[in-house]
Amino acid sequence: MRFNDQAFFGSLFLSRLADQILLFLVPLVVFQVTQSVAWSGLAFSLETLPRFLSFPLCGILCDRVSPLRLLRISQTCRAIACVAGMAGYGVFGGIGWLIGLSAVCGILSTQGMIAREVIMPQIFRQYRFEKVLSYSQIADQMGLVLGPVLAALLLDWWRWEIVVAATAAVFVAADAALFLWRRMAQVELAAPEAAPGHFLDPLRTAFSHVLHLPGLKTAIVLAAGVNLVIGVTLATAPAMVTGIHGRGEDYFAGLQVAGAIATIAVLMVVAHTALEHRTLGVLAYGGMFAGAILSGISPGFWGYATGFLLVIGFDKMFNIYVRSLRQRIIPPKDFGKTTGVVIMLNNLTQPLAGFIVGLATAPAQTGWIVAGIGVAMGLIGAGVAAFGRPRTA
Repeated sequence: MRFNDQAFFGSLFLSRLADQILLFLVPLVVFQVTQSVAWSGLAFSLETLPRFLSFPLCGILCDRVSPLRLLRISQTCRAIACVAGMAGYGVFGGIGWLIGLSAVCGILSTQGMIAREVIMPQIFRQYRFEKVLSYSQIADQMGLVLGPVLAALLLDWWRWEIVVAATAAVFVAADAALFLWRRMAQVELAAPEAAPGHFLDPLRTAFSHVLHLPGLKTAIVLAAGVNLVIGVTLATAPAMVTGIHGRGEDYFAGLQVAGAIATIAVLMVVAHTALEHRTLGVLAYGGMFAGAILSGISPGFWGYATGFLLVIGFDKMFNIYVRSLRQRIIPPKDFGKTTGVVIMLNNLTQPLAGFIVGLATAPAQTGWIVAGIGVAMGLIGAGVAAFGRPRTA
């Protein structure tokens, strides 16, 4: 890809890197302070629930305001939120400032994600869309996995408050890369259409598409099952590695690096092979199901690590499957508003998984909860195979 395309994906990488530093800090810092898996799971839910509930509103905004402008605003405001949150912590104290600023950054991250989803088909018309999604997922996954690694390294040197302040600088760098891309890119983006009527009227259109577009409900159900497993994996990972399996933070950092390598390998296969669309979905779903069961029932660290890598590695393959499916099903003029509602419905199971983990009364129960949620995901997949498959309109 050209240098300006690399700048676009570089901005995506830096934005995701900073976002994942915050997502890593919250459950880990809460677990270190409280020594409670339950509180760690609840903290994960409190920081992720607002970002998922905001998807419909963010989708509506992308149909009414320039997505590029919204993307830049989201990155700038996340940097400001980090600085403001740490200023509040310095004045008033309390771990709630970390959870609160992470929740605010999560909502802004949602806006940036939807904005990128809307503009990518316009700026990469010359490439096969599955290939574009593969490269975007590589950048996203590198940030997703390297964020916790960088956070763990920085925590060895600095207090977590300083790490949050450093995260603000990463958000600023992401916006600088996006600014550089826009200066170099020779792309005319479609102007948002004027939308008369009440601001929330588009929600009726979006929910109508969810109910009536062929294949969309089934795709939502499958994605909800996948995100249930992702949610419980992310909510329990710090406690499983450093608590239940008794390993240090260096093992957790190494596991994140291995996850990055596994995911990039899977995504490169998707980018450079023309797998049939349904085969892509079946492989991804089956790999995540096997990983959830293995990580939940394995008594030792290495069995857990293998299951973790299967879940993390195949998650982005499934993400490509479901995002390309949405592009085929949803009308372009309603893509922003409908995608916002769809992603909200897909991801509500992630904070639900955190609340389920919060019900654990003893650390030893955590593995069985992970395995049980893996079984639930398998039953969802079996139900879809028996009663209906996603299909394009």
